[in-house]
Amino acid sequence: MKLDYSPAELAPRRSARRSVVFASLSLAMLAAVAAHKSIATRGSPLQGAASAEVAAAFSAEDGSAFDGVIQAAVGDALEAPPASTWQVHTVRRGQTLSDIFEAEGLARTQALAVVALSKDAARLKGLRAGDKLHFRKNAEMQLEELSYELDEAHTLQVRRNEADELEALTIAAEIERRVTQSAGLVESSLFMAGQKAGLSNRLVMELAALFNYDVDFALDLREGDRFAVVYDELYRNGEKLRDGDIIAAEFVNQGKVHRAMRYVDVDGNVAYYTPEGQSLRKAFIRTPVDFARISSGFNPRRRHPILNTIRAHKGVDYAASTGTPVKATGDGRVEFIGMKSGYGRVIVLKHGTRYTTLYAHLSRYRSGLSVGTRVKQGQVIGYVGSSGLATAPHLHYEFRINGAHQNPMTVALPRANPLPRSVVARWRGENAYVLAQLESLSKAQVAQKGGGSGTLRLNP
Repeated sequence: MKLDYSPAELAPRRSARRSVVFASLSLAMLAAVAAHKSIATRGSPLQGAASAEVAAAFSAEDGSAFDGVIQAAVGDALEAPPASTWQVHTVRRGQTLSDIFEAEGLARTQALAVVALSKDAARLKGLRAGDKLHFRKNAEMQLEELSYELDEAHTLQVRRNEADELEALTIAAEIERRVTQSAGLVESSLFMAGQKAGLSNRLVMELAALFNYDVDFALDLREGDRFAVVYDELYRNGEKLRDGDIIAAEFVNQGKVHRAMRYVDVDGNVAYYTPEGQSLRKAFIRTPVDFARISSGFNPRRRHPILNTIRAHKGVDYAASTGTPVKATGDGRVEFIGMKSGYGRVIVLKHGTRYTTLYAHLSRYRSGLSVGTRVKQGQVIGYVGSSGLATAPHLHYEFRINGAHQNPMTVALPRANPLPRSVVARWRGENAYVLAQLESLSKAQVAQKGGGSGTLRLNP
């Protein structure tokens, strides 16, 4: 007899579930043996036949009959329990993943294991109220699967693999962009006209922001003004997620046509220009403080309220409560920051080579500002106060061109830099279809306006 001394393969690790099945098999085998003995001791012809069948099964050399008897005996024991259904948990304020697992009968250690699986899984540490977790658990109260939407394009999937271990993967969904067109006629307000045309509030606000340097939407709107918009709609798996960005838009105010087209530079930055490449936004905004009133205007012969002398007021004062945010009126860099005699706490910004702006009587500065710091138009740089020679909290704002003071309320504000001509030619060529869509939509709207309809919405 030849003996085989080759090393045996290591037995695979058995999960708790496999151990249960093995125990069930053992019990079934014992039951079959007991049945065999019981049948063998009885004397009826039927019992004798059964006994002979079982005996034959036990004596068969190939063991196939015995396997059949065992399978029949343990058929019920081997039936797998039905998989648990998916459950959805909406995160409440202050809840952590461990709290949720414990409430669902899962051990907190499983939550720790999940967040350690990957960088995306670690984001489960920062669950917010309203987030939704989809999960399944097995009969042993172990996590089988978990699904969590990281964002509109990515979903975290945690699942138990064949080795009975948890693994995590991030699934990227394909986001489909569909170009949509809509137009409307202003009858009472822009918001109402936008809603009637099927635009979301966000899109209406973006539309207003595009043209707010040229149109005062509080004072300049007239009944009969109209707009047309070409924009993206984002879809996932055939379902709409949300509205995307405006691609091109037209606004006709009191008969004057304003148009805008989206431009994306090589770094992915988005800006809007006229079809000729001129910037829609001006290099400066008029007022550095929101919701404030002018308490003192530009006046070369104003009497100073504290010094009681005729002293030119070379800027505009905006009365506002202490702590009101003060915004940079244009892109630039900090030229001076600190105390300056009667100005109190002051910031001076330099914008290119010709323009400077001054913000005085501040209560404090935005943290992180120093000489040389670059700021963007609309960025908060400080807060209203009454430092220096001031009778009450207010902002003193000055606008200078080549060092000469100008009236900030009436000075002609320059446009931001246009696109280079070489870029404009390529950009218009790439977006010729957008201009054609906008032109077609505008003409269709004019034609429909004659029929008395206030809105037009086309979905190609």
